[in-house]
Amino acid sequence: MTRIIESFTDISGGYDAAFVDLWGCMHDGLRAHDAAVAAMRGFRAGGGKVILVTNSPRPRASVEDQIEGLGVPRDCWDSIASSGDSARAAMYEGVVGEQVWFIGDDRDEAFFEPLKIVKDPVAVTRTDLDEAEGIVCCGPEDEHADPDIYRPQFEKAVARGLKLLCANPDIIVDRGNERVWCAGALARLYTEMGGTSLYFGKPHAPIYDLARRRLAEIDPSVTDDRIICIGDGPQTDVAGAANAGLDGLFITGGLSAEETGTAPGGQPDAGKLEAHLKDERQAPAYAMGFLR
Repeated sequence: MTRIIESFTDISGGYDAAFVDLWGCMHDGLRAHDAAVAAMRGFRAGGGKVILVTNSPRPRASVEDQIEGLGVPRDCWDSIASSGDSARAAMYEGVVGEQVWFIGDDRDEAFFEPLKIVKDPVAVTRTDLDEAEGIVCCGPEDEHADPDIYRPQFEKAVARGLKLLCANPDIIVDRGNERVWCAGALARLYTEMGGTSLYFGKPHAPIYDLARRRLAEIDPSVTDDRIICIGDGPQTDVAGAANAGLDGLFITGGLSAEETGTAPGGQPDAGKLEAHLKDERQAPAYAMGFLR
């Protein structure tokens, strides 16, 4: 049964590293959560390593710039593993061909920057859907519009057997009090229509492999039983931790605040938490309202 804890310090002594979600745990899309920053600073002060594991479609350097602007300081984390870097590696290995139709906005331009970790990368160029060999999706052009607006283009792409590379498996995120669509919503629609979607972020294995590599660069001695995964997405963070064979700490005050009865700054209702996890078919080791 999932144990509700008051503070990360209740369990942090049992772990040497934390794979920590960004959006919903460290910040709300507009500003940092001060208590979460303090918790990770404290963990690092005791020798713990913090790897930020995010479904952002951006490269690591872009994520670092973004979170600095949101108030997540450099002294509360050690390294970053982004869905964007994991997906970019696959793109430059040619999983969706050389000619790609791109779905995203101006913030995602960095996705096509050169990637040093891939030897002999394919020469990827962006083109119209009619000429494309595959699709690269970083997110909808309009994050407020129903993903179904892509149905006409997706019908053509599915008919041609194009694969869709999804750079961010998240379906939705909350930016402050606003809920917006992510690339995962488009990939889900594409799959439902009979297409093939390729995922590289949480809850899928590639991003956890990347996080382990980032951790090994800092401390190669940390074993899986000494890693805790922290996040607010039942089907991304919690499921991903379970799939990777790692312990999970579910932050209930993010995407599942209503379902778990978590008021701002508070803790989940035990009964509602149990019911919600049963519905989601997840069983993380721990839960708390907000990371602190």
